[in-house]
Amino acid sequence: MYSIGMFSKIYQVTPKTLRHYDEVGLLAPGYVDRETGYRYYGHEQAVRLRRILEFKRMGFSLPEILGMIELAPGSGELYRRIVRKQQEIGDRIAEENGKAARLEHFLLYGTGEAMQEYEPVIKRIPGCTVASMRRVIPDHGALFDLMPNVMGPEMMRLGCECAEPAYCFNICRDGEYRETDIDMEMCEAVVEAKEDSDLVTFKTIPEVPEAVCVRHYGGYDTFAPAHAFVAEWIAQNGYELCGEPRESYIDGIWNKETEAEWMTEIQFPVKKVE
Repeated sequence: MYSIGMFSKIYQVTPKTLRHYDEVGLLAPGYVDRETGYRYYGHEQAVRLRRILEFKRMGFSLPEILGMIELAPGSGELYRRIVRKQQEIGDRIAEENGKAARLEHFLLYGTGEAMQEYEPVIKRIPGCTVASMRRVIPDHGALFDLMPNVMGPEMMRLGCECAEPAYCFNICRDGEYRETDIDMEMCEAVVEAKEDSDLVTFKTIPEVPEAVCVRHYGGYDTFAPAHAFVAEWIAQNGYELCGEPRESYIDGIWNKETEAEWMTEIQFPVKKVE
């Protein structure tokens, strides 16, 4: 067995760190001399330390490692936790890349907001019968699961036939913008109403005589510039908002290869100011 000093030198971890790992329950010494209090480490501790350091290099925190250090290398639970961490890191990388792009745009054009060239169109949105599912969702990403994996199969079970042209849209029912615990109503236009189920109900959505609409390209977490553009256009052109904005999904993950190709129409019901 190695003394704590030699063990730290071999594995390039400070004695202070080794003591901390012991304190939090991650890595206890193999043996502690009762008279001197000296700590000694052997092969079993070396194997465990290498696993701890591997998890740290993956980005796991000590509390996370504590909850997974006992999991078998091939276990399903360990696999799920590693996949979840991979997704978290991927999201952070995407967020940082977005910040870098805004910095570059600011240096080139004096603004950090790379606005798309929106072309507002005022049009009538016909009334329709829709299959509706309203849920409080944890975040906007939950739509990727609910719409194709919950709402879609339930509509198929009920024998729904989607209307042509297709009209799939969401309405946020919160009175304010929320990033979590979002009250979202998901709607899909159908040829006729079916009997309501525990998951899906049917309703008639009235016509919107006038709506200011713009088409936005990109992910569903990038709608803010489009909403801001429409709101400013409405204020500058003698209109006022008279209903809940809608987000109508035209192209997305189901038919496009890249997120940049996703197309969503942002629809703001309006009326002319008297």
